[in-house]
Amino acid sequence: MVFVLATNNQKKRDEMERILRPLGISVVTAQQAGISMEGVEETGSTFEENADIKAVAACRLADLPAVADDSGLVVDALDGAPGVYSARYAGENATDADRIAKLLNAMKDVPQEKRSARFISAVCCVFPDGRKVTASASCEGSIAFSPRGEGGFGYDPIFVTESGKTFSQLSAQEKDRISHRGAAMRLLYSRLKPLLAKEEEVIEEENGQ
Repeated sequence: MVFVLATNNQKKRDEMERILRPLGISVVTAQQAGISMEGVEETGSTFEENADIKAVAACRLADLPAVADDSGLVVDALDGAPGVYSARYAGENATDADRIAKLLNAMKDVPQEKRSARFISAVCCVFPDGRKVTASASCEGSIAFSPRGEGGFGYDPIFVTESGKTFSQLSAQEKDRISHRGAAMRLLYSRLKPLLAKEEEVIEEENGQ
């Protein structure tokens, strides 16, 4: 079964497929599915609302089951910023490095003990028949004083986990085990599994097996 991911972020696609593959699901990006998400505006005030907006749009455009993740970094010393604006924190065309630089500058006078933060992920799966499955999770950590590591994407180089390493210093498998998106996707997996199993039973009955 093919699911379309409501983004062209290949690293997000890889993360999601690693977790959903045991269900017989392969994940393609919006571009690979032949659709464009450019006109879809994330107007929600929460991660959950934005994930829903993107999943519904991708499902409609591709006529395939669609998965959307809306995630972001919530920093306590910045009153929850950048939050739902994490991807647009330094402007629409900013790079990951631009966003990291802006956040570190805003945090330059914040001491270690007040640099607590968390990543939050909300995932929504929408089927062409209208069914929806949702999940959300978070990962606690803190903000580093400078980027560390070569892996990951987004704010990963400055998000310090309980291990003392940033997300960028973890392997893909290590990150999956503890990350907000990994936890949300595992929860989605647990909710999709019985639904897909029931669907398989119906198909078998219709085929007379």
